[in-house]
Amino acid sequence: MGYKGDRVRFNVGGTKFETTATTLASAGPDSFFGPLLDGNWNLRPFSDEEIFVDRNPACFSIFLDLLRTGELYIPKKVPEDLLYREALFYGLLDHVRAAKWGRFDGRTMMRLTSTVKSRGLEQGTMVRASDDGGFCVAHGSVVHVYDWMLREHPSIDLNHQKVNDIGWADPKSVVVTAPKGMGLFDSSTGELKHQFTVDSQGYHVKGFNAGPLCFGSDQKIFSTCRLRDDENGIGVWDGETGKQVDFWHESDEPLGRAHRLQWLDQGSCLLAAIHARSNRNPYRHFPYNLCMLDTRDKKVAWSWLGSPDLTSRERVWDAVAMEDKSLIAVTDEYYEGLGFLDLRFPRSVRWGPRRSTGVNMTSEGCHPKVEYYQGQLLLSTDDYISVFQGADFIPKLRLQHGDGAFICDFSVGGDRIFTLHHRENRLDVWEAPRPAIL
Repeated sequence: MGYKGDRVRFNVGGTKFETTATTLASAGPDSFFGPLLDGNWNLRPFSDEEIFVDRNPACFSIFLDLLRTGELYIPKKVPEDLLYREALFYGLLDHVRAAKWGRFDGRTMMRLTSTVKSRGLEQGTMVRASDDGGFCVAHGSVVHVYDWMLREHPSIDLNHQKVNDIGWADPKSVVVTAPKGMGLFDSSTGELKHQFTVDSQGYHVKGFNAGPLCFGSDQKIFSTCRLRDDENGIGVWDGETGKQVDFWHESDEPLGRAHRLQWLDQGSCLLAAIHARSNRNPYRHFPYNLCMLDTRDKKVAWSWLGSPDLTSRERVWDAVAMEDKSLIAVTDEYYEGLGFLDLRFPRSVRWGPRRSTGVNMTSEGCHPKVEYYQGQLLLSTDDYISVFQGADFIPKLRLQHGDGAFICDFSVGGDRIFTLHHRENRLDVWEAPRPAIL
């Protein structure tokens, strides 16, 4: 018999192993080991003295240790690509990924672990991280997609349409917006799964300029839309079916010109950030920089206008809401530092200590960007990322490659920070250190 009580024997590539049903149960029912166990996680009877598996024994040993202890130790002699391939066979990729991640913490020095050189013909314009540590990066009309193992998948080509925004609906799906619409693509194959359409005020829109997007609860996808005759608004689609479920129409320009959207779960609201000055008409000022849209009654709950003066510190460039702190963190176009607005009753910005960078990033096509991730604020300025923590948001960590290449975009996912550098057309991958193996 291949089992005795709770124990089971394996012969993997000629190497013998013995383990227990309890250890195998931690792999989960969808793993290679799931069929060996019954509904009560007990071993099923089988006649062979041992289970033969024609795979790599060194990797199997690593997986057994991972299932026993929850810790991942990879000997130097085992290539990680080989380990990932074997983990895929056994259905243990999620276990390997979870154990490999360190805890994202601004008090811990992160490491520059990888650099990805672009093969695109055009400069990279944006990068978006997935929740599991993969990423996608846009180069002109092409989106290059990488999984959490940093393996490149087939690219998404929009046929000469410039990419306006990209985002992960889930680890298997990427949404891309462009001047002639938007679609949802399979992240593994690059194939189009859904092409989104817009119906507004009783008529079907053949083409629309889709802009910044975000993802809400119940698999909802939001995107700004500029329609014909300067009609604008925000479209809402079901990510599962690709069908439009709502459209918030606005005859004036601001919503269609928003440069950032953010879904807020607690209030079922949408935060829209709009640059104070129109790109098409520099003498025209929009009525607000920030607005909060209540999705229940489709009304603006509040709006806030900073100064349209190009040299003013009140001219907000980027913003991110922190629901757990009832604050909005903002940054402007030219200064290093952060400002804060009350999320419920925005009045004036409370700026922290700041200094001029001394360099005009906009001449390089780069602007400061602020993100909020796992209770920490991150700000890109020039060629480095600052990580802020605590009630007073004190800078705790500075990430800098050292070659002076400006950061034109960055994104955070899993335990990684991805920084896209403009002139070098290079993407750096920063990772939290893995927990020590004792």
